[in-house]
Amino acid sequence: MRLRRLRRFAHWMDDGIRLPGIGLRVGLDPIIGLVPGIGDAAGAVLGAWILVEAARLRASRATLVRIFYNIAVDALGGTLPLLGDAFDVFWKANLRSVALLERHLADPARAGKADRRFLALLCGAVLVLCGGLAVVGVLLVAALIRFVSGH
Repeated sequence: MRLRRLRRFAHWMDDGIRLPGIGLRVGLDPIIGLVPGIGDAAGAVLGAWILVEAARLRASRATLVRIFYNIAVDALGGTLPLLGDAFDVFWKANLRSVALLERHLADPARAGKADRRFLALLCGAVLVLCGGLAVVGVLLVAALIRFVSGH
């Protein structure tokens, strides 16, 4: 019953409306996201219902992190002016999150293995990003020192 409600919710949030003539499907999430300032935050809050239900259904921590990741990417991507609205149409975070939950419920061991690989990749990406930011920071400080000292 819970899973069926989550599927229906995700459908309406991400692809419940077919645009005539072009065949593209959109949901309420990109429409809500059009409201400046609060639209993407509201979409994230609504999408968090899937996260809460996944926790209630005892999804693994790794699956919960992946669902959170989908919500965060959707919210952050949606904040980009103009591009964010198009991003919302194609990312479909709610459908992705429900699919992750269904996969976990169908085969927890297999889902756990895939989730751990995803988390390892995500941690690696964060480390690379941090390293890159550190290098850029050092280069900026060095350039600033050269500029101030006149060399």
